[in-house]
Amino acid sequence: MKTSENDDDVVLILSNAPDAPLAERIAQLLVDGGLAACVNMGACMTSIYSWQGRVERTEEVPLVIKTTRARQDEVVQALAKLHPYEVPEVLVVSTQDGLDSYLDWVRRQTRVQWH
Repeated sequence: MKTSENDDDVVLILSNAPDAPLAERIAQLLVDGGLAACVNMGACMTSIYSWQGRVERTEEVPLVIKTTRARQDEVVQALAKLHPYEVPEVLVVSTQDGLDSYLDWVRRQTRVQWH
């Protein structure tokens, strides 16, 4: 088991979008920009949450973003910029393990290119 974090570690970033077109735009921009190897867009789901003293109910499209720790700050910044919510959900989840060939693929797809 890994005990320390490094830039090559694969992380999952969980987020959502208020509709499918925006979810697809976010996913496309992250993958095209090399910030994510893959973004899964789930089926629309209902979110119930407390916001500014009221319980809200909203339909949202869940996003699961696969990237590396080296790219996570850029992904978080991109989500903050692209997302219409004042406080979008953005959670970074460390991975403990996985299929080596898949983890290596994520690393290759998100490798920082120096120009």
